[in-house]
Amino acid sequence: MSVGPLAVEIVCVFCLAVYLLHKYGDWRRQHLIVTLATLVAWYFSFIIIFILPLDVSSTYYRQCLKDNQPLQPTISPTSSFPNVTYNVSEQSDMLDLPAEHSARAIRQSAQDVTECHEPWSHVPDHILPDLWHVVYWTSMVLTWLIIPIMMSYSSAGDFTVLGKLKTALIENAIWYGSYLFVFGVLLIYVAVNPDLQFDKTGLKVILVTASNTWGLFLVVLMLGYGLVEVPRSLWYHSKQGFMLSHVQFKVAKLSVEKSESEEALEDVLEDVKKAADSVRDHHPYRPYIETILTKCPSWWDGLGQISGPSQGVRNYGALAVPEHMQRNISTAATALNDGAVRPMEAPTEKSLARLNKRVISAVRNHHRTQCQWTLLVNEAIHLEDMEKNAESNDCLFKHSFMPERNAFVRSVYTPSVEWYWKCRVKPMCFKVLTVVLALFALLIVWSEVTFFNREPVLSLFAQFIHLAAKHYNYFQIEVISCLTIAFLCTCTYYTVFKVRVLNYYYLAPFHQTDEYSLLFSGMLLCRLTPPLCLNFLGLIHLDSHVTKDHELVETSYTEIMGHMDVISIISDGFNIYFPMAIVLLCAATFLNLGSRCLHFLGFEQFIGEDDITQEIVDEGRELLKREKRKRQRTEDSESRRQDYQSRAGKATTGGQRSLSGSRLADTLTAAPPNNITPSSSSENDHTQLLRDVAPIDYMGQNAEIYDEFNRAVPSVDPVTKSYQSHRNTTAASRSGRPVRGIFDDV
Repeated sequence: MSVGPLAVEIVCVFCLAVYLLHKYGDWRRQHLIVTLATLVAWYFSFIIIFILPLDVSSTYYRQCLKDNQPLQPTISPTSSFPNVTYNVSEQSDMLDLPAEHSARAIRQSAQDVTECHEPWSHVPDHILPDLWHVVYWTSMVLTWLIIPIMMSYSSAGDFTVLGKLKTALIENAIWYGSYLFVFGVLLIYVAVNPDLQFDKTGLKVILVTASNTWGLFLVVLMLGYGLVEVPRSLWYHSKQGFMLSHVQFKVAKLSVEKSESEEALEDVLEDVKKAADSVRDHHPYRPYIETILTKCPSWWDGLGQISGPSQGVRNYGALAVPEHMQRNISTAATALNDGAVRPMEAPTEKSLARLNKRVISAVRNHHRTQCQWTLLVNEAIHLEDMEKNAESNDCLFKHSFMPERNAFVRSVYTPSVEWYWKCRVKPMCFKVLTVVLALFALLIVWSEVTFFNREPVLSLFAQFIHLAAKHYNYFQIEVISCLTIAFLCTCTYYTVFKVRVLNYYYLAPFHQTDEYSLLFSGMLLCRLTPPLCLNFLGLIHLDSHVTKDHELVETSYTEIMGHMDVISIISDGFNIYFPMAIVLLCAATFLNLGSRCLHFLGFEQFIGEDDITQEIVDEGRELLKREKRKRQRTEDSESRRQDYQSRAGKATTGGQRSLSGSRLADTLTAAPPNNITPSSSSENDHTQLLRDVAPIDYMGQNAEIYDEFNRAVPSVDPVTKSYQSHRNTTAASRSGRPVRGIFDDV
């Protein structure tokens, strides 16, 4: 008996939760409370998934001990042999046995006990119940109370903590009202039923019943979709042409949503500019304006101008500001400055709170679409590269845009190895994995339909687990349980982030997931994992109130969760027969009935050979061509800049302290950045003398180019440098560093 395996799993699960949170979130810019709440929610949900198999193996060991429990003898002082009596119903039958037969029975029972091999991961009996107490009730408090309030708190537009809490409680009042209504109905049912005993334990069971019933309803709906869609999506990934058309379809649809989010952000920023012009310094509401300005994108300076991304600020999807947004925001700012548009008149605290909430929502939506657009375009470009390389005969993988890799990866993952992996091995792996997961899904569907049948046992997972327990193969029990629970969770959570209705919440890698989506994922994990695990225990016949076997030893997890016997209609009806609806949901998903109905109602869906679908695919293909040309121009501009800097550095080390005006003009003419022709050498010299005196742009774009090429390290992003405001232009010294202003530290 050792707690070593349990301790190792707890540490490994914690490392997994920390790694995933680091991959999808960014603790540097997120609030500490959001990071802690998400980490605890993910960690406790993963603990249930990975520790429950240990509980299952320990339960079968305790069941073996109970079935082979030695008979308790009572010694008579007047007899030389012990007269054995029994504490159970066998007492009357065995009381008159001779002493030698009784002793033989005791020895035989002792031999049977020795055959119950202890699991390698067995822990003391009190550890798992204590662990489940902490994990389960903490998860319930997080998913039903804390995280919903935190989500509403993060979206509230109020400027005080009390105001945000009040708004969060009001927004959650509808949901809490529905929960209280269900709880009240169950409470009245128990109170008016004379056959039911209502006490503290019954109250706890009602709470667990209400939570698990709602969770089981969601699990069945999502599992019916995921059991079909997960294997099918892997099969589609092995067909590069189909995947490319599908991604092009999604690019065209996302471009519309992306444009809408950009327009909404433009309108909000214009309102912010009006409010900022109406509320000047020393106004009582000026701190509120400053709070709103901090929520605006980092590339917007609050004056209607677009500035380059500075170091240490949030990068929205690593994308440049869209060109039409630059033009529209600048036009709106010019109109406000010229007096063509009147600023907002006398804003109130409530109107500023509503404006703040609009800013939060618009920035979050814009961030989401930008991240999804970047990931989707990268995927589409990669699929195009795979389609082109699959037809090549040189067996070398060629990228349209070479990814950044370190020297070790480049030496091991050569173009030849990459070609064989992506064009030959990877599609075959997807097909094999599809077949395996499809068979796994069929086993789960069959077991969901037949797990309530006690004799004969038709649930295949129950047969597998019982066969392993019969041979005391506890490691096999834990592996089967862990794989089954992991697959059930994968299919369920895949549906959550796949269905279009829930597309507002997303998990984007490279630290691009916002706080709202992180909290939502944590809430969903805590809400769906417990009923999903209870459903698994029913599949393997470890729930005595499903199998109606009262001699069955319960798992520690079930002892903490309790049973649903307080409400018979739920325990004997809903929780047993509702999972059978998975068959109908799987059939509907396999036939794409949902997509066809939405397509018939006018919501465009990817439907094979449909004419409308093909038009959207063609539109997505053109958008990808435009995006590739834009990226190619950016790379060409960056390469020309680096080439010029290397040549200028060589000339400087050769003894030339500075370039003459004529040589600089010749160089700019030979390799002009962004296809802009510089002015004459005399104009450049004259401009430099004037710019050393005052930071005024006398020569427009040509002076900006000259100033840019005199810098040792460009401090402006190559995509957004042409959109810098002239009022923010600073003089540059000949050493390459900008002149420090007087009020830079203020």
